[in-house]
Amino acid sequence: MPMLIVAGLCLLYLGWLVGKPYYVEYRRAQFRSRPFPPAWLTILRRRVPYYRLLPADLQAQLRGHMQVFIAEKDFIGCAGLEVNDEMRVTIAAQACLLILNRKTGYYPKLERILVYPGAFMVKKQEVDEAGVHSEYHDELAGESWGEGQVILSWEDAVDDARFFGDGRNVVIHEFAHQLDQEKGVATGAPILARAEHYRPWSEALGAEYLALRQQADAELDSLFDYYGAEHPAEFFAVVTEVFFEQPQEMATMHPELYRQLKNFYRVDPLSWR
Repeated sequence: MPMLIVAGLCLLYLGWLVGKPYYVEYRRAQFRSRPFPPAWLTILRRRVPYYRLLPADLQAQLRGHMQVFIAEKDFIGCAGLEVNDEMRVTIAAQACLLILNRKTGYYPKLERILVYPGAFMVKKQEVDEAGVHSEYHDELAGESWGEGQVILSWEDAVDDARFFGDGRNVVIHEFAHQLDQEKGVATGAPILARAEHYRPWSEALGAEYLALRQQADAELDSLFDYYGAEHPAEFFAVVTEVFFEQPQEMATMHPELYRQLKNFYRVDPLSWR
């Protein structure tokens, strides 16, 4: 009898494993089909100007993705900040911009978004060329961890949404890292649709990354923030910001890079202007 009980429990567990993806997608479809709260729409229109640029079908898709995102992710206030719908909607809209028109798991490794009132301090370590370890504190507007969380400054998140078009957006930056981290360590090469896409991706982004490093060393003007020259993962996040915020400039000055990002994100921000 005990063996029968164990066997039954194992079958139930296997059934749960097989059925879980279907249940998750059913639940997400339910969230997407719900009427979008009017109060959220008011926040979206006021706080996130680019929403008005999107065609109607992408607006509807974005609203549906936001409802899933807000239902599944925990928003946690830090340093005394009390999270409200203004924050959830503003952050979710920018995060979900990156998953339009794409098969998505809604950032499957992400469990929570920690929100600080403003820039926050983090302790960092580095090793110099002589092998000497040192610790220092750095002030950040955002950070993406592979262990299930994104940390954001609310002040920067709302300002970057308001001034859409300047090539800087901390939410887009950190959620680009989340896409990159879906496969494990962020390398600047997120999961692409097909194996044959990796070579042209590597060639285009690798050449542009080296060019930015040279521009940074020589202190030459660049469309991209020099922060992208620190690591290929940072380069991917930086150029993602520019792709969504300054598509005309990127398409004109860096056409192959723009084409690779357009293929990956499956949207063309040039058409939204």
